[in-house]
Amino acid sequence: MTEIWIKEVIDGNKKYKRETILNYVINRWGLNKSSSVSKIAELIRECSPKSLEDWKKYYFSNAVQNKKKGNRITEEYIENLGKTAYKDLIEIVKPEIDKITEEEFIDYIFNLVIDRTYNGYITEINVIFNKLQENFSLKIESASDEWDRRYNVDYYIKVNNKFIGLQVKPIASGKSINDYQWERMHSDAHKKFTQEFGGKVFFIYSKEVKKKKEIFNIDVIEEIKKEIERLS
Repeated sequence: MTEIWIKEVIDGNKKYKRETILNYVINRWGLNKSSSVSKIAELIRECSPKSLEDWKKYYFSNAVQNKKKGNRITEEYIENLGKTAYKDLIEIVKPEIDKITEEEFIDYIFNLVIDRTYNGYITEINVIFNKLQENFSLKIESASDEWDRRYNVDYYIKVNNKFIGLQVKPIASGKSINDYQWERMHSDAHKKFTQEFGGKVFFIYSKEVKKKKEIFNIDVIEEIKKEIERLS
C-alpha cells in the first residue's frame, strides 16, 4: 500500500505531495550534506549495485559522516535525521510561516522581480567595468545621463580632446551576440557620437562563464587600444 504522503511513483521514484517543503527543511539545516549522510555519490559508484537491496546493505555497512570523528551511519541514525527535520519544521519553520502576511509576500515579489533584477544587472555592469579598466592606463569615465540618452553610451575614454564611447550589454545564458540587434538599433546615435567627438563607440558584451561575469567579446580590448593609438 502506498503511503498517503506519496503523490505518485515513477520508475521506482517516489514523488512526495509536499516535496518542496521537505526539501527546504533538509537543505536549510544541511541534513543531506556529506557531513550528515556521507559521500553518497562516491559510495554508490564504489558499490556498483545490481539492486536497491545491494545498495542499502553497502551503504549501511560503509557510510561514515564526512567530518572529524564522524560516526558510522545506521538505519537508526537516518530515522533520527527524519525526526530532527520534522522537529525543526514544527518548532521553527511552521511558526515562521504563520507570521508571514499577505503584504510581506507582495513586497517580496516586487523586490524579487524589480529590485533584485536591477541590482544584479548593475552589479554585472560594474564587474565588467572593473575588468575593462584593468586593461587601460587611461581612466574610463561614466557617461552623463545626457550622453546616455543622446548617444547610447555608458562610459567613455578621453584621448587628448577626443572621446571613445563604450556601451556594456549583458548577454543572457544560451544566447549569442547575433541574437541581439543593439548595434543596428544604436548605429545612428553612435555615428553621431563619432562625428562630434572623433572616437568610435564599442560594444562590450558580458556573459556568465562558470558563475563569473566575463567580457564575452574579449577581442574588443585590442580594438579599443588601436583606437586610442589612432586618436593619440
